Amino acid sequence: MVAELVIAFLSTVGNVLVCAAVALNRKLRSVTNYFLVSLAVADICVGAIAIPCAILTDIGLPRHNLYLCLLMLSVLIMFTQSSIFSLLAVAVERYVAIFMPFRYQILMTSQNAVLVILATWLLAFLIGLVPLMGWHKTPPESGYCFFVLVVDMTYMVYFNFFACVLMPLVIMFLIYARIFVMVKRQLRRIAAEQSSRGEGQARAAASMRREIKTATSLFLVLFLFTICWIPLHIINCFLLLCPHCPVPLELLLTAIILSHANSAVNPFLYAYTMTAFRDTFKAIFLCCRIMGDEVGGDNREAAAVRNAN
Repeated sequence: MVAELVIAFLSTVGNVLVCAAVALNRKLRSVTNYFLVSLAVADICVGAIAIPCAILTDIGLPRHNLYLCLLMLSVLIMFTQSSIFSLLAVAVERYVAIFMPFRYQILMTSQNAVLVILATWLLAFLIGLVPLMGWHKTPPESGYCFFVLVVDMTYMVYFNFFACVLMPLVIMFLIYARIFVMVKRQLRRIAAEQSSRGEGQARAAASMRREIKTATSLFLVLFLFTICWIPLHIINCFLLLCPHCPVPLELLLTAIILSHANSAVNPFLYAYTMTAFRDTFKAIFLCCRIMGDEVGGDNREAAAVRNAN
């Protein structure tokens, strides 16, 4: 529970910082970062809503209220699915930028990005609400709200994992693989022609290096998401396909904490790999520090005046 609360705090604060950075820095207001803001909002909801719900359901609450129980168990599925769709939107946006550069400005407008984000959130909520629509287990007589006693594992494995998680992940890995192959091929071609073409080829090479750096940073976000969530889904597969196989409670709890921790790592990853985010985070912290010093100075002056009087 302590680990969950720490993750909830870091996830909420860190991703609020991501949203603030994009709002304050015009250079960060790109279509790619709009999708990252959507991902950050999903992670904020995980920290502020889903993890508190998970803590309550870990102790079996609420009791004797099946639909409230299902709703609390479904919120994490909703926000996770929204995260996956946001990552998929980022991958598709990078694919269009690399392979269809002349159509990019037409296809990837801010208005289209907002429409895609709204569509992904709507679809994520519908997928997450499937248990509430009837695909769930018969509630136990005790009335306790435990995940494995209420949520149908056929839904979690065949529908949620195979169809809604694994398939988008495979598509994204294929997209990034093709992007890396394409960009490296272009860099080799530019390097071969650079001696004869001069400055124009140098600019093209610099542009390609920026693209591969951006793609690498975004791929790391996807890779960490996969590493954090796949163990829990594999355990769900064991629970369904081998119900009599023992799953150590410590292993299950570790997988759950690891999946939730993914919501807290992205701000650190942006700060480490993306210069624009790192500089904006520093500016925000510096501004908050200056304001804190000013408030502290005003309070000290007021105290000195009171003491003098």
